[in-house]
Amino acid sequence: MSDNVYAVTEIVGSSTTSVEDAIQGAIARASESLDNLNWFEVVETRGHIENGKVAHYQVTLKVGFRYE
Repeated sequence: MSDNVYAVTEIVGSSTTSVEDAIQGAIARASESLDNLNWFEVVETRGHIENGKVAHYQVTLKVGFRYE
């Protein structure tokens, strides 16, 4: 087994459609800047309400990646 070093960072995704879209968008964008993404954890889910309806979803994620 080789020795590896990992890092964890926190990112926030948002969507007007769904929590899943917020997660997918955040991961897609993070993968443009970070190599070797391995996992994610949803830390917090929140949203914005307008006129009695959900108008915006916001999801905080921890993402883990391996250093080369």
